[in-house]
Amino acid sequence: MLEARIHVTLKKSVLDPQGDTVRSGLASLGFQGVSDCRIGKFMVLRLDERDMARAKTQVDEMCRKLLANPVIEDYVFQITEAAE
Repeated sequence: MLEARIHVTLKKSVLDPQGDTVRSGLASLGFQGVSDCRIGKFMVLRLDERDMARAKTQVDEMCRKLLANPVIEDYVFQITEAAE
């Protein structure tokens, strides 16, 4: 069994008002030095697939078709053997 860890974030060219709010909130709480904050999504999928190449192809397709919006979001993923 394999495990896919997927990070989806807004592209740098897309405004992130939620990230701006978090950055401002941190500053108001006294946490200085945070110059940028981008909010994203993190997903962990357990795959029944055992072939690493097929799993990478499947996860990439899942991201393009459902998990991320390729017009405004970037995604990266890592696939490893799942811990039992």
